[in-house]
Amino acid sequence: MKACGLIVEYNPFHHGHVYHIHEAQKVSRADCMIAVMSGPFLQRGEPAIMDKFHRAKAALASGVDIVLELPYPYAVQSSDLFAKGAVQTLHEVGVENICFGSESGDISHFITGYTKFTENESAYKHVLHEQMKGGNSFPESSRIAYQQIGLTNKKMDLSQPNNILGFSYVKTILEHHLPIKPLTIKRTNSHYHDETITSTIASATSIRKQLFQQAVISPETAATMPEETINQLAHYQDEASLWHSWEKYFDLIHYRVLTMSLAELSAIQGVDEGLEYRLKKTARKATSFLNWMEEIKTKRYTWTRLQRMFVHLLTNTKKADIEASVKKDSVPYVRLLGLTKKGQAYLHTNKKNMNVPVLTALHRHTNPMLAIEERASHAYYSVLPPKNRNTLFKQELQAPIRMG
Repeated sequence: MKACGLIVEYNPFHHGHVYHIHEAQKVSRADCMIAVMSGPFLQRGEPAIMDKFHRAKAALASGVDIVLELPYPYAVQSSDLFAKGAVQTLHEVGVENICFGSESGDISHFITGYTKFTENESAYKHVLHEQMKGGNSFPESSRIAYQQIGLTNKKMDLSQPNNILGFSYVKTILEHHLPIKPLTIKRTNSHYHDETITSTIASATSIRKQLFQQAVISPETAATMPEETINQLAHYQDEASLWHSWEKYFDLIHYRVLTMSLAELSAIQGVDEGLEYRLKKTARKATSFLNWMEEIKTKRYTWTRLQRMFVHLLTNTKKADIEASVKKDSVPYVRLLGLTKKGQAYLHTNKKNMNVPVLTALHRHTNPMLAIEERASHAYYSVLPPKNRNTLFKQELQAPIRMG
């Protein structure tokens, strides 16, 4: 059985994701589609609109055969660490290909781009350092450094979000000499950051914006998603009494920052370069999460970087926790969220070739990384009424979802 890997967030699962699955299956000729998906918190430092179990159900009903969870220490990170955790997870379950969506749509540009990067890495690092020393953010400094070594051009624009992630996937595969062939398909219709729904294939950003503005699933929004996603969104709203957004967590984070010492704040992942002082200063005036972000943001600190920092504050994740978790080249386990009958057959055939355990619930194993995962889940559900919170957390302790 041949497997193709997908690196996803499904926040929420929409028609663009269906297109990705079908095209990935076509170009890889795979029998089994395996998705590694972020858990409660996402790469750009946001809470997922609904929990990972409801998102997994939507994916399993729409063409994915196995859903694995990307461990938290990799999920809420910059593109290189995010890619490392995702690619290594898929490698552990034996995928032959990884297929990602990109603005480029041509895998040869990523391969030649990696060669150019390795030949000019010292020049890239020099420009990166100089730009950051001048006060630019890491993404802006990196964009300029890529441009300086001739890596950003019409064929490969490394200022585009999916190209950046795709380049990180390819770098991980080639740097670690993994037996995985990368593939890419061109994104269709909507741009990653589009905030307006203009067709039935819309960005997740525009779908979430509509859902939060209307608090219901309107016909226009429903047209962008498969029926099972609509069902899971409605079901989760009934079960949890909300869809998750940053404003729901404002009081919790505000309290934490106001009551933590500067030393405690500086130990948190992402609180660097004196940000603890800026956190304390702006917390005294903040009246909402959006207002706080606007107060704390500078040219040097991007919106995404600050959101990731706030996730780590919320989950009490320290620099030492992340450093201990991501220092190895491989992941310590694979967390199974759900699978179809085809996915079950694939795992049954390939499990004997795996070098790490397949975890099916939090309580059955004692890996230190799972303590971080448990904190993240508790933090995610903390804004729910107690009864709803306890019911939904129990999913962490139960067997994986089985569909089809």
